[in-house]
Parts: sequence; C-alpha cells; structure tokens
Amino acid sequence: MRSVSRRRFGQLALLAPFTLVMGHEAQANLIETMLARAHLPRHADEVWVLIDDNESALSLYRGDTLLERFAPISLGRAGASVMRTQGGNMTPKGEFRVNRFNWESDWHIFVGLDYPTPSHARMAMESGLYTKQDYADYFAYYRHHGYPPQQTVLGGFIGIHGVGKGDPEVHARFNWTQGCVAVTDRQIERLSELIDIGTRVVIR
Repeated sequence: MRSVSRRRFGQLALLAPFTLVMGHEAQANLIETMLARAHLPRHADEVWVLIDDNESALSLYRGDTLLERFAPISLGRAGASVMRTQGGNMTPKGEFRVNRFNWESDWHIFVGLDYPTPSHARMAMESGLYTKQDYADYFAYYRHHGYPPQQTVLGGFIGIHGVGKGDPEVHARFNWTQGCVAVTDRQIERLSELIDIGTRVVIR
C-alpha cells in the first residue's frame, strides 16, 4: 500500500514538468541507454548500490549477491526523472559515484553523489537548459574542483541520507525529500559501514 501511495503522488507531480523539460524522447536516450546496463556489476567483487523508483527500494550488492535491501525508501516529492532542475524536488536518475560523507548532517548522515554528471550536463545542453558556455563552464569547474558544480540550473547537493530531523511517520508513508534518497537513520548507518568514496550508485 505504501509503494502505491508513493507512485501515485510521484506520477502526478512528475507529469507536467517532465513533458516541458524533455521536449522529445531522444533527449532521454543518453541516460536511459546507460541505465539499461547499469544494473550489471563491473566485476564479481564490486560493492554497488541500486535504487529503484518503481520498487521504492535501495539494494546493496557485492557483484550479483544481494547484501542489504531497504524498503520503503523516500525519493523527491516530485518523483524521479532522467532530468532534474533546481527547485523541482525531483530525484535524478542515472549512474553516480559517492564523493563525500557528512557525518554531522541534519539528516543524520549524508552520503553525497557526484550529481550532475557529465551525462546530465550534456542532456541539459541538448535540451536547451545549458548554453554552450554553461556546458564549458561545467567542465572547467569540474576540472578545477574535482566535483561538479552544485549551483547551476540542474541543481545539486544530491545524496543518500537518513531521516535525522525529519518526521519518521512522513518518511514511512510518502516521498518527502527535495531530490535526495532518504532511508532510516539505522539504515544509513548500516549503508555507510559498507560503502566508500567511489562506490557506484545507480538510480533508476
């Protein structure tokens, strides 16, 4: 029942902005093509994370072996999409890497992801959200700082976190974040024990 409620609210909120932003289906092909194979481990011992919007679940694997599964989880209030814009409360789909941990977050523990990725930046340029200069500036920033810019039209500060100062009852029933993936505090503690900087995270 919970997963149906999440999907219903997500789909209603997602419908209009998705249509406006994507323009035509070809713009989604870059990330959708990548996601078609992203669920396959890179090697037998790879520890990686799969976040599935349809199942409202986070699964941690070593190769093909399931280590942990957390469900239900919470995504952005507007659902999940291959394209996200700042302030849209949407969780970006794609393939990411863990690039930071904040152990003093308001959300208990925050595991940061390298969003927006170069693939998201390219899609933004192809859809008209980025100009060619924005696209060049994105890579200049990435080269200089070692992580993507967080203040462009695509937004940023995306990660996996606990409930922390949030409401556990809301977490149990609805998608409530501004675009991150939320699990319980105990689950984020467990996840943080098993992953590290560079761990691959697939959101689909």
